[in-house]
Amino acid sequence: MKNTTLCYLQRDGAYLMLHRNKKPDDENAGLWLGVGGKFEEGESPEDCLLREVREETGLSLTSYRLRGVVTFVSTWTEYMFLYTADAWTGQLTACSEGDLVWVERERVGALELWEGDRIFLRLLAEDAPFFSLKLVYDGPRLTRAVLDGRELAPEP
Repeated sequence: MKNTTLCYLQRDGAYLMLHRNKKPDDENAGLWLGVGGKFEEGESPEDCLLREVREETGLSLTSYRLRGVVTFVSTWTEYMFLYTADAWTGQLTACSEGDLVWVERERVGALELWEGDRIFLRLLAEDAPFFSLKLVYDGPRLTRAVLDGRELAPEP
């Protein structure tokens, strides 16, 4: 079981997206994600969020909000604390895991994403209240999604 954070920095109608295209043997190779990563020993979700965003972008968050908890079930279980951020200090720097690109929110759906990411990105766009989302995968295929204890119908 692992704990992670993921953050979508937002400005002027766009999200800062990380195109995962630099790390060898990356389970997210070729996909677009927010920024974040795994907890280190003794870290709270906020500690992990702030460290990971700083390491991957060079930015120090000054305003952020916990939006939900996403449980991934596959050959492992992962609890991901999902954040958005709208203020920071510093200058954007290159990331060793991929290319950082500001993408207009309306265009994010056209990117290569995990299928379940589309669900929580929709919830963020709708400014949904705090949520718990369970995503069950068989390899790269999403087989089940449960939002706040209620089964979601498969997307057409």
